[in-house]
Amino acid sequence: EKLIDRARHVEVQLLADAHGEVVHLFERDCSMQRRHQKLVEEAPAPSLAAGLRERLGAAALAAARAVGYTSAGTVEFLVAPEGAFYFLEMNTRIQVEHPVTELVYGVDLVREQLRIAAGQPMRVHGATGPGGQLHPRGHAIECRITAEDPFNDFLPATGVLQYLRVPSGPGIRWDAGVEA
Repeated sequence: EKLIDRARHVEVQLLADAHGEVVHLFERDCSMQRRHQKLVEEAPAPSLAAGLRERLGAAALAAARAVGYTSAGTVEFLVAPEGAFYFLEMNTRIQVEHPVTELVYGVDLVREQLRIAAGQPMRVHGATGPGGQLHPRGHAIECRITAEDPFNDFLPATGVLQYLRVPSGPGIRWDAGVEA
């Protein structure tokens, strides 16, 4: 395999319905990882050249069309510093990091996925290009907080959560599966 030093993990969000509409909702950067688990996801991907953004979107659309894909999905790429990119995988489901795309582009991806599953046309059309309806509004970052043991090489750990103070304020979304 080719070594790509300082590579970025960039994924493109897709929607495709049974009526022939296939759109991408631009990209997320998921490069910050530990043990191959994503820790920080952000949309849009920072410092991504416009031409590269367009090529990634076009490649993701081509992949979905090539297999006749319908639903919400994500095409993941490894991006080299000079702008070359390589296909990693396609996730044929909503991913846990989908809210950063929802927040920036104002599209409820779960609702659209349910519409598509019911055979209805999606409400998002012509998302790409200057006349498209999707334009980023701000920037969103998702952080996954993990339970790790700093005295054991930061390996995953279990235990009792005795205190939990959740973040709050404007623009904060808190999704959790734990409580104190």
